[in-house]
Amino acid sequence: MTLGLIFECGPQGADKQVCEYLAQHIKPGIKIRSKTLDNKDNLLRDAGKVAAQLLKDGCTCVLIIWDLRPAWPDKKHKPCRHTERQTLLTRLGEAGLPANAPVHFVCIEQELESWLLANERAISALLSTNAHAYAAPRVKKPDAVAQPKAAIIEHFKTARGWRYDDKVDAIRVLKAADIDLARLRRSVSFARFENKLTNCANV
Repeated sequence: MTLGLIFECGPQGADKQVCEYLAQHIKPGIKIRSKTLDNKDNLLRDAGKVAAQLLKDGCTCVLIIWDLRPAWPDKKHKPCRHTERQTLLTRLGEAGLPANAPVHFVCIEQELESWLLANERAISALLSTNAHAYAAPRVKKPDAVAQPKAAIIEHFKTARGWRYDDKVDAIRVLKAADIDLARLRRSVSFARFENKLTNCANV
């Protein structure tokens, strides 16, 4: 099968790298066709027509993936998953897709780094040295961490004095240890990603 993925990031964005890597782990051999729309405004406006084109081009199903918390939060208007979902449903309809089209939404709460926080072993593995072990604490409910990117930034700074760059380091964290799906499922949004991907692959 061919899976279509739509992201709000750029072509080398962390979300794209991490989701493609995890999809290949969950369903080895799966074919992936990704489209990046640069930011959330573009995604909310254009994801409908992009999803329709991916299905026309042969994708079995499409996942639209975005962060609830934008890179530059609007302090006056709190992001609302329900409102964003309704916007996407409207765009799918405008693109001529029926309500039962194989297009699914995965809103990451709050940011991609929520998924990284779910696997503290990988964080520890990347940031430890032979001389200085670093033990990242366990986070039982990573989706409840209000600013997960800030938490990862602090881990990098405290452990190694490094500056965290999501386009480079998010995938490095993920690859630093064996993928532990049980830990990742502490994030409800990751569990939804896994579930939707698995269901698509079983069609």
